[in-house]
Amino acid sequence: MNQIFVDTSGWANLFIATESYHNQAKQWFLQSRQQNDQLITSNYVISELVALFYSPLRVPRPQLFQYIEAITTASYVTVIHIDLTIHDQAWQLLKNRPDKNWSLVDATSFIIMKQWKLTLGLTTDHHFEQAGLIKILGG
Repeated sequence: MNQIFVDTSGWANLFIATESYHNQAKQWFLQSRQQNDQLITSNYVISELVALFYSPLRVPRPQLFQYIEAITTASYVTVIHIDLTIHDQAWQLLKNRPDKNWSLVDATSFIIMKQWKLTLGLTTDHHFEQAGLIKILGG
């Protein structure tokens, strides 16, 4: 069993058939479930995902709720709630890396991945590679 962090773009590609890496995400997910992998994400990622689903993806509200509840109720998904400590560490990381255009959500994800000793992220975001992590989706 592996533990893999799932970022906003990972969830979007998994749920939305028109996303560029939907087929790759779907194949990865099926394999991940066969291996009983544990998926790790955060409430900040979910918040960002809701915004992405509303606009620009225009996911209808009932479907949006279905997707988010699928994440938050799945036994194989751990949702980490960002506390003040993680938030402050992420903010400090952003201040310490002015050469990077990372978002606060990215930085909190990197802090979580470091704390949980995770190296794999289901994401298309090249910022994960900039942080020394491995992105599963895309080239």
